Amino acid sequence: MPRFAANLSMLFPESAFLDRFARAAEAGFSAVEFLFPYDHDPALLASRRAGNGLELVLFNAPPGDWQAGDRGLACLPERIPEFRDSIEVALDYASALGCPRLHVMAGITTGRRDKDALRQTYVDNLRHAADRAASAGITVLIEPLNPFDMPGYYLNEVATAREVIAAVGRPNLKLQADIYHLQRIQGELANTLERNRDIIGHVQIADTPGRHEPGTGEINYPFLFATLDRLGYDGWVGCEYRPAIGDGLDWFRCANARDG
Repeated sequence: MPRFAANLSMLFPESAFLDRFARAAEAGFSAVEFLFPYDHDPALLASRRAGNGLELVLFNAPPGDWQAGDRGLACLPERIPEFRDSIEVALDYASALGCPRLHVMAGITTGRRDKDALRQTYVDNLRHAADRAASAGITVLIEPLNPFDMPGYYLNEVATAREVIAAVGRPNLKLQADIYHLQRIQGELANTLERNRDIIGHVQIADTPGRHEPGTGEINYPFLFATLDRLGYDGWVGCEYRPAIGDGLDWFRCANARDG
């Protein structure tokens, strides 16, 4: 059975963010992830993590101005200096929090025709990020997002992610395989995981439709968890979903009972 990390940006929504570390530990998680830590002092976050005996396995680099519609900066030629500054901020947080993985968002490119410049900027910026992260032992991740939830997002295919990872040519640049997004992008989940096992650095889960917990939608998660085991995946699986029934963790308790 894979190892599961609670996504604190989405789970335990009835609790304040800083209180969700304790909620995750009480629920039986040994690790957490979240989207953006930058509204909180890193020392306080580190204290909550350590005080609850948790590992922090992933968070996102700054995405630009989220309220203005930014969803990352990595592919945008006109924002290279801002992107590179954001990587330094992210690495400072990662160092303070002991986090070994950093998701770098690509950006929105709706209506743009400068495709060659976008691709070259994306490759160059990811290479820069990977090189800066390597000295701290950190893996940089890129994640294809489906075009229904994230219209105009630059990276919306696994094949493109694979091409970009090859072009960047850094061993610490990997694929973040979000099962929810992969199902909405292309399906063929087990085959997609198998074909891309060599580049997968992190996995996330949610069921579809609705982006709720496993067992509420169309995805056969017991089969996929067995597939990850068969493929030898020993990384973390982030629980990035909105609970639909209670705390959304009945499936997790059942999995732990079977595994224990």
